[in-house]
Amino acid sequence: MCRRVVPCDVTWCWGQVLRCDHCQARSICYYGCRDRHCPQCQGHATEQWSARQRSLLLPVPYFHLVFTLPHTLNGWIQLHPDVIYRCLFAAVWDTLNQFGRNTRHLGGELGMTAVLHTWGQNLSRHVHVHCLIPGGVLTGTGDWHKAKSHYLFPVRALSRRFRGRMVSLLRAAVNAGELHRVTNRDEVDGVLNGLMQHEWVVYTRHCLNQAESVVDYLARYTHRIAISNGRLLTMEDDRIAFRYKDYRDHSRLKTQWLDGQEFVRRFLMHILPKGFMRIRHFGYLSNCTRRRKLTVIRHCLSQPLKPEATLESPVSQRCWPCPLCDNGLVRMIRQIPRFKPAVILTG
Repeated sequence: MCRRVVPCDVTWCWGQVLRCDHCQARSICYYGCRDRHCPQCQGHATEQWSARQRSLLLPVPYFHLVFTLPHTLNGWIQLHPDVIYRCLFAAVWDTLNQFGRNTRHLGGELGMTAVLHTWGQNLSRHVHVHCLIPGGVLTGTGDWHKAKSHYLFPVRALSRRFRGRMVSLLRAAVNAGELHRVTNRDEVDGVLNGLMQHEWVVYTRHCLNQAESVVDYLARYTHRIAISNGRLLTMEDDRIAFRYKDYRDHSRLKTQWLDGQEFVRRFLMHILPKGFMRIRHFGYLSNCTRRRKLTVIRHCLSQPLKPEATLESPVSQRCWPCPLCDNGLVRMIRQIPRFKPAVILTG
């Protein structure tokens, strides 16, 4: 006699039942892999993260900064992604921390939430870090100093400091043998010296009272990768079409066709090393000191303490255009519970 496991129904792997509000067509969407790179399975985690970050927002202006690595380093990223990404986070925080502690600027400790992105709209490698920073610092005496300008720090000075710090960290990694797959020492020196000859891209924007919108923007990419299901258009033979926004052409929407093999190759470029943390918090927003220091800051700002969002959040009520009628929106009407598979005994 053997034991054969047979699902009692396909719904045992759980998902959600969808219905169009116009043509009333019903469909089922299953999700069960729970991989952090899956564009479908991480919706609930995204909402939890967004709700938690919203509860931590301070009643101050926020700044959205983006630090981008030159494409010259793409080859090294392919060989040692964990080392380059780690150096990138360290260089970004060291740069901003030095500016924040400089008495010419603010003279205290900054707080920062940083999210790593590795892709462009057409799935090419475009490594950059998005930073959301409250407009002020916490001083050593427990006071709050607000930002003095609408751009936080001078962009060109930030760019050059970031460039120097990143190149310094890369040289240290080479000397420590961490970039061992880059075997040509002359190539290493040539690349690093060449990087110092060009301006690096740093973008800064004053968010005013739109910090929540920036949190929502970052949340869309915190628990998934590169491309969402909604951007996939069609597949013909071995070719795949998807929609992308061309920022060099006034952000126009265009269609990109790729061979299946090339599409998979580009997608896999953005799979993070195992255990690597894409989202990091620094300064007074770091996990070990956030609760205590935010209490001090809220006291300085005369704002009552807000309860941090719990891990449980309401079920998503997101909607999508109906693929059948193109006139309605597809909404979730119920979730499918996870059932245990039935066990059938056979002789």
